[in-house]
Amino acid sequence: METNTDQDLLGARRDEQAEVLRQLEEDIIFGRLAPGSRLVEDVLMARYDATRHFIRQALVQLERTGVVRREKNVGATVSSYSAEEVRQIYEVREMLSRQAALMIPLPAPRELIDRLEALQERYCHYGDVGDLRRMHETNDAFHIALFSACGNPYLVRSIQDYMGLTLPMRAKNLADTEGLRISRQQHDIMIELLKGRDSWALAQLCVDHMHFSKTDYLTRIVAGETARTRRA
Repeated sequence: METNTDQDLLGARRDEQAEVLRQLEEDIIFGRLAPGSRLVEDVLMARYDATRHFIRQALVQLERTGVVRREKNVGATVSSYSAEEVRQIYEVREMLSRQAALMIPLPAPRELIDRLEALQERYCHYGDVGDLRRMHETNDAFHIALFSACGNPYLVRSIQDYMGLTLPMRAKNLADTEGLRISRQQHDIMIELLKGRDSWALAQLCVDHMHFSKTDYLTRIVAGETARTRRA
């Protein structure tokens, strides 16, 4: 029979494991660990002051979301994508987002508008204070709340999957002043469009909203390839 002490210990271990996962994910999605970097267990144990078990669990979880890759004879690495893979991934994400936006009944209910305005206020606040983690979480909550209004949970689930797949490509831009400015402005316009009846304008903006992060990631890929060519 479990005692309160046992439950406290289990809770503490879960919290510790969640913190290791959070720190590793942050270091990847905010660019502190570059795409293609090897994730050596001993190095990560020292970096996060964590047990091997917790590091392995974190790597397994991040592999499920596509942030980490495991390859035979290589081990775990930060996921990296070719320019063509990036274009193909974003093609699918754009199609899903456009369809979901077109399915949202307009004008949108006041409840949805209030929810998005509250999320946008929090998003701007976290941007102002430089809290990247909460800014990222609030940004994703904004988009999930928006697309959930389409009424098709399976479509929303697919969008979430591709949001996860593009996480290493887009989250870094939250720390970019220009990227954040554009994101805030486009969120405000989305909210205004939800009050009207122009579904096509809303759908196009949802697609355009992805272009900054996609273009930035493609630019970084080209820069990396150029640097490797020069070294060779």
